[in-house]
Amino acid sequence: MILEEFAERITEEGNRKLAVNRSSSPQPVHVFYGGADLFSEDTPEKLGRLAVRSLSSFAPDLITFAKALWLKGADSLPDHPRAIQEVKRLLNEDPEQAEISYEGAAFIGDVFEKTLKKLNEYPVEDMRIDFEDGYGFRPDEEEDRDAIKASTALAGVVKRTVDGQPFAIRLPAFGFRIKSFAPETSRRAVRTLELFVRNLVEKSEGILPRGFVVALPKVETSREVELLSEMLLKLEQTLGLKTGSIRTEILIETPLAIKNIDAIAAAGGKRLRGAQFGAYDYTSLLGIASDRQHLHHEACVFARSHILNAFAGTGVWLSDSVTTRMPVPIHKGERLEGWQVRENVRSVHEAWRLHFNNITRSMNSGFYQSWDLHPAQLLARYAAVYSFYLESADSQIKRLRGFVERATKATMTGNEFDDAASAEGILNFLRRGCASGALNTARTATSVGLSADALMSLSFSEIAGEKGASAGSD
Repeated sequence: MILEEFAERITEEGNRKLAVNRSSSPQPVHVFYGGADLFSEDTPEKLGRLAVRSLSSFAPDLITFAKALWLKGADSLPDHPRAIQEVKRLLNEDPEQAEISYEGAAFIGDVFEKTLKKLNEYPVEDMRIDFEDGYGFRPDEEEDRDAIKASTALAGVVKRTVDGQPFAIRLPAFGFRIKSFAPETSRRAVRTLELFVRNLVEKSEGILPRGFVVALPKVETSREVELLSEMLLKLEQTLGLKTGSIRTEILIETPLAIKNIDAIAAAGGKRLRGAQFGAYDYTSLLGIASDRQHLHHEACVFARSHILNAFAGTGVWLSDSVTTRMPVPIHKGERLEGWQVRENVRSVHEAWRLHFNNITRSMNSGFYQSWDLHPAQLLARYAAVYSFYLESADSQIKRLRGFVERATKATMTGNEFDDAASAEGILNFLRRGCASGALNTARTATSVGLSADALMSLSFSEIAGEKGASAGSD
């Protein structure tokens, strides 16, 4: 056939697109921003301890936890201490009876236990050492010192890992954020970039942290992205690093960035790891009143839809913005009045609930990552992530199993299967759920009728093809 070569070329193009969409590592469910002046080797461990302390202080049991976050089924759970103990006993001894007696108890117990385990074992998945908003404007000599101090501490983390010295927790991926390339901060941004990377590479003997990125805020044009890539290439060549080993991350925070979003996305190339949305700078620049600014303002919905479209199919990780209300007590001190204790609890619970809801709405919008700024926010973070996947897992597993069965039959009979897009969406949902720790990969794969490798690595059309070929050979 004279057009056979075109079929081959189309297949090759499709395979290249598929490879781009399959990231070699799962996207972290959050990124934690912390001021560069505060960073030390034990910062991730300290954040975990503070998160656990917040949980112990303001939600010490699963029922308080559920009611604080308004988890599904929380209304069915009792308030009085004796009944709380009964729920806990049933969940330990007879989960099925616990679910019969208190609808939603098993789900809540699962979310609570997973959240507590996460905070103790792997509290921060991805961290940015911040020289921008979380650091502020300081004399050049001070930022120079902090760039050296923070990169030295990060090199210490790398060397401890390489030398096999144990940490109390699993360590996050790391990166750092410089100031923007605006005229008033560009020189400072470039200086901090070079000081940090050069010192890190020298102190770590050329070994970069896992997932290392440089984040550039307030990007407005494609040229800024290109300039950052050019600078990183020069640093890599000078310091003896492999080309492309330092990835980039950009923050979309201005109306002009949304206007130029397609060109910005194209300029990122293979070096670009992620794009983050900064809601509050964006809405401020639009002139929206400060007390009307929030993550789900109509203007933010508009911006997120443009970001989603620009980066769809590129493999670039997208991240939503931050919840600015922190879950901290209003009243300080060891000897508080009863009303002060109650106000503290109410304040923390309300902030948790707001963060939980913001995370859930972001995930509903296709942004599976967003920011944390305070260790006490981590509780709401993981509770929201686990709830998101666990609430729908059973129904989505059932649907995917049905899709696999129908697609297999269609493949065997030579018919078209017209629900492939829906099936691919469910497959992606389950993959993210497994990667987050909400779902067990082996159990999920078995429930769908697949191997774990197939569930986590193949497209739906590949799964259907393999199943059809296997069934046809029987």
